[in-house]
Amino acid sequence: MAVLVDSHCHLDFPDFASEVDEVVSRAHDAGVGLMVTISTKISQFDRIVAIAERFPNVYCTVGIHPHEAASEPDTDTARLVELARHPKVVGIGETGLDYFYEHAPRDAQKRAFRAHIGAARETQLPLVVHTRDADADTADLLTEEMGKGAFPGLLHCFTSSRKLAEEALALGFYISMSGIVTFKSAAELQETVRHVPLERLLVETDSPYLAPIPKRGKRNEPSFVVHTAAKVAELKGVSADTLADTTSENFLRLFSRVPREAVFAK
Repeated sequence: MAVLVDSHCHLDFPDFASEVDEVVSRAHDAGVGLMVTISTKISQFDRIVAIAERFPNVYCTVGIHPHEAASEPDTDTARLVELARHPKVVGIGETGLDYFYEHAPRDAQKRAFRAHIGAARETQLPLVVHTRDADADTADLLTEEMGKGAFPGLLHCFTSSRKLAEEALALGFYISMSGIVTFKSAAELQETVRHVPLERLLVETDSPYLAPIPKRGKRNEPSFVVHTAAKVAELKGVSADTLADTTSENFLRLFSRVPREAVFAK
């Protein structure tokens, strides 16, 4: 059976507090072979790691969401690299720029972003980038930093312009699609998906948020990634199995610390 990966979820969020075991089990039953639970606060990193350690098919990242860039403890590249030594940590972030809400000042977001990039460059773990209403600054900062030394990465929950997608792809990045791609209002995003090479696509839930159609309005969870994958397969003109196999292979190529057998367990 084809196996999917939910490359971005938040199993440590309160929405899942009473039923993490059931959520992970439902994902497995739906054909989701692996989940990455994403760090948003360095102050809660121990909690995130504890969840990853509980389940053989759950991994995690280390990082600070741009919303938290001013409220979390000052965290430099060295600290991120140190925490990333844990064998269950497979990525750096999520980090980036969010000019829609601006819960943190832009200069604080940029400082944190650069610290995370430094950690991705040093560890060669993929940088998980959140960007919203900040296309130009995101592209400029990533391009500038790539010039100092290469690092892998992806733009998660992609909703930005086709131009930013092309700029990210030119830097070697991957693009991850969430349930938003299933929405009727997402025609522009759907057109972007048609132009992103299949070998650069990932799928995710960003759960507990952004449940895809036909689950929209409900709390999202990793098992629902099958609906996002089905829509992406339709847009790319491939079978559901081909989409699952290809995005899982893409995931393993990018998240190189994850052992192959963790996704394709017998």
